[in-house]
Amino acid sequence: MKIENPETKVPKGMELNERDYLTSLLTCLKDIEKNYTIALTEASCENLYSKHLDAFLNIASLQREVYELMFRNGWYKLETADETKIKKKHQTLSQELTSLKK
Repeated sequence: MKIENPETKVPKGMELNERDYLTSLLTCLKDIEKNYTIALTEASCENLYSKHLDAFLNIASLQREVYELMFRNGWYKLETADETKIKKKHQTLSQELTSLKK
């Protein structure tokens, strides 16, 4: 079962449309957010850490806004996972964790 909103139609063709721009923006924001996570762990002093944290929080908020906009327009869809799939994934991750502890 999918969780989705009705899709807002955009022009087809070679020219970029709103969906294309938002998809690109969301991808970039996710990458920037990951890079700020690394910068936070490697900050050499509290002042630098604080500046990186402020920027990270702003990027994370913007990324969430873009995601929500895309979801509302039906351009980002979610899929529900059945209980069996969730249990199987949990079992796999538990086994991996156990093997790491050895």
